[in-house]
Amino acid sequence: MRKINTALTCFFLLLFTFCSQPERAPEEVRVRVAIDPETLSPVSYSNAGALQIINLLFQSLLSTDLGTNEIKPFLAESMPTVERQDSITLFTYTIRKEAEWTNGSPITAEDVAFTLKVAKAPLLNNESLKSQLEFIQDIRMAADNPRRFTFVCSGYAPEMELLTGDFFILPAYLYDPENLLHHIDVADLSGDLSELENDEKLKAFAAKYNSPDFGRDPKLLQGSGGYTLENWENGQYLTLTRKKDWWGNNTSNTQHLTAIPQRVSFQVIPDITTALLALKNRQLDVLEGIPAAEFEQLQQQESFLNDYALHTPDAYEFVYAGINTRKPKFSDKRTRQAIAHLLDIESVIKVSQQNYATPTVGPIPPSVSSFYNTGLTPYSFNAEKAASLLKASGWVKEQDGWHKTINGKKEKLSINVMYRAGSTSYENAAMILQQNAGKIGIPVQVQGVESSLLAQRSKQHEFDMFFRSLGGNPFAFNFKPLLHTDYAEQGGLNYTGFGTAESDQILDRISNTVNSRQEMAKLLKRLQEIMYEEAAFISMYYIKERIAIHRRFSNTKVSGLKPNYDVSAFTLKEEE
Repeated sequence: MRKINTALTCFFLLLFTFCSQPERAPEEVRVRVAIDPETLSPVSYSNAGALQIINLLFQSLLSTDLGTNEIKPFLAESMPTVERQDSITLFTYTIRKEAEWTNGSPITAEDVAFTLKVAKAPLLNNESLKSQLEFIQDIRMAADNPRRFTFVCSGYAPEMELLTGDFFILPAYLYDPENLLHHIDVADLSGDLSELENDEKLKAFAAKYNSPDFGRDPKLLQGSGGYTLENWENGQYLTLTRKKDWWGNNTSNTQHLTAIPQRVSFQVIPDITTALLALKNRQLDVLEGIPAAEFEQLQQQESFLNDYALHTPDAYEFVYAGINTRKPKFSDKRTRQAIAHLLDIESVIKVSQQNYATPTVGPIPPSVSSFYNTGLTPYSFNAEKAASLLKASGWVKEQDGWHKTINGKKEKLSINVMYRAGSTSYENAAMILQQNAGKIGIPVQVQGVESSLLAQRSKQHEFDMFFRSLGGNPFAFNFKPLLHTDYAEQGGLNYTGFGTAESDQILDRISNTVNSRQEMAKLLKRLQEIMYEEAAFISMYYIKERIAIHRRFSNTKVSGLKPNYDVSAFTLKEEE
């Protein structure tokens, strides 16, 4: 059989993809995304690529200015006023008077209340946002100003100021023209919601809102941001076009509110080799997540550096290994600790990241020194320690491997490791684990799968172990959706089944009752200790991002915060 040249095939596929798109606009920015978003719903999106696109369509009350890495008011005209009253805290906001929806109607407190209903109501696809906002108990409208409102929040935590403003505001006129949620008060959406599950109007809204089309229809994906969705060709590209008369252009002293490029085109290129080829052919303006080895090569290519600038900000993204604690063979934490000692994080960093990474003991960035647990040491490769832990957890070494009687049946210890296909970093980590585990007699099968299949198997708990990454920020540390046992059922975000009574209590306190940074530090450090000991959600390292941006653009606002640059601010340089 004649073999097909892979590089040539990638080139023709790339050529077809770009040729099938609308003609490139002079001010167009072309950005690669690795995954075609499942949805662009501002409430139930599931990956960083989708979030980057949604950020151009919708806005929150507060957000981060990537140029300064500071929290600034976006839809809000200023930071909220804060008033503490015994067991509650009041956060009062006023929406900018210029802020308006795509149809020209003003954004009001009613839109904020509607958004809270969508985020907190039962029956809706809102699992992630619901946990983030559960501390908001009610909203009070100002009688004299339709743009002013107050959140009534339980307890107090320093990060509440950000969390009260860090969710996308939805247009009630567009999402609920029939007023199906109008009869529900935000105050009714805390505590027992079982009665609401039988509400006919809510069920009618949920049937519409949960449909796949609700997160893909350009007629519905119209928020307060500076762009609208122009085209979405599945598996190929998404194109956003700048609004002609966007309200953000009419504000003063708000350099962080931008919509400068005429068009932003997101190219769906799952394979990084194909993405690099597109970059080298000058068919992409931005590429992040460049593999370390290729990044090193690009730094040596003078012709490439004439056209592109390379950046390496310290990212808030970390790689972790997840072990399915629900499987009997992994139920003993000593077995999971043994596996952790076979990961060899230092070698993974050296091989896959060319040392563009920092080992970590948990999901807190080492750079956030006040919350990072320096009393712990990242897991290191130790075959003898791994074997000792296996014996302590009841495994017996035999000629063909490790065996243990579980539920009356003799079972052999083996590990099937999943990772996103096309990721050399995850593949290298899986191969290193396979080699190290083989040294002590544990067979490891490695399997690269498509992102959608990886997400599906993770949610359905159909895995032994996986490698994934998560992005965060230095402002908020609410890990409840990822680590609380309330979210460990199928479909929840706690894929590994991690959780103890103490860790659940800590997560509840962090999201509801923390009163100071000192208390937050104590809780987070203890949480890291529990995670380290349980070894189900094993944090491995934080990466340095590796980005290439075409030099024809200025004002790129490169940052360690995702998406590591602000494409809405890109300004085309004048030709010399």
